[in-house]
Amino acid sequence: MSATTTDYRSPAPWIALAVFLVLVIGVGALIGTQSAPGAWYESLTKPPLNPPNWVFGPVWFALYVMIAVAGWRIWVAAPHSAAMKFWGAQMLLNWAWSPVWFLAQMPWAAFAILVAMWLSIAGFILASRQHDNIAPWLFVPYIAWVSFAGYLNLSIALLN
Repeated sequence: MSATTTDYRSPAPWIALAVFLVLVIGVGALIGTQSAPGAWYESLTKPPLNPPNWVFGPVWFALYVMIAVAGWRIWVAAPHSAAMKFWGAQMLLNWAWSPVWFLAQMPWAAFAILVAMWLSIAGFILASRQHDNIAPWLFVPYIAWVSFAGYLNLSIALLN
């Protein structure tokens, strides 16, 4: 069942949007500041196309906004759906990747997380289509970025 304009007339969905934005961006920023690249990452051999470190923050901020809005839209339309379960799974995997990569320094484990994340993002895109026309499209840049991150992660694991 899709959300209708009536679903957005009360304050509750707008409060929920604020919660989604604060949670996704806030937890992502907290994890990012606690697991920032350090000497270990700097010492790794990087593949071609590896962007400079300053690119990651703005890209992830934009992606986190889209992830939050997509999750919120599905939560309003179908809070107990498979799409919402995929959304939760990809979010937990997303938050797990940086600590495993930067703090535990485990590129292969991080790659396994990335593969599971990619599958849950794809699952969200497919499952959310029956509930909303916008939410799946909000995840297209995300799956593209995670695909690129998979190339970087796998390349670094192989090169080092």
